[in-house]
Amino acid sequence: MLQAREIMTREVITVSPEASVEDLARLLETHRISGVPVVEENGRLVGVVTQSDLIQRSRDLELPPALNILDLHLFLETPSHFKRRLEKMLGDTVRQVMTPNPLTIPPDMPVKDIAVLMDRRKVHTLPVLEGGKLVGIVGKMDLIRALARQPAE
Repeated sequence: MLQAREIMTREVITVSPEASVEDLARLLETHRISGVPVVEENGRLVGVVTQSDLIQRSRDLELPPALNILDLHLFLETPSHFKRRLEKMLGDTVRQVMTPNPLTIPPDMPVKDIAVLMDRRKVHTLPVLEGGKLVGIVGKMDLIRALARQPAE
């Protein structure tokens, strides 16, 4: 059974949390990739930023849904979640628009488990960590290529 180490991209393109959103957009477009790990100068992985993050940033502001009962307004979104959405929309650095504390996988994770994880958690860019160090990345296309290579069972 194929594992992450066999399908991952080893030459990982990363971005600094202090990079501008414009620089990030150019990086994604130039390399024709959908997302990148966000890595601090010391090599520590602090987030992932994807095309979806940039698209969310471009949307119009939507106020939190609310129930209005007489003079009482019950907001159906926590203030912290609304604040995070607002910061992401107005952010001009990668740190402000990235998804912090990303989901990561080990190099020995089977491809079938990666597919389940991507589907259930709705993520499409998974950094591969070994001993706390970024050693690769598995994206949707890596997974699709691996599935296409596997012989029919």
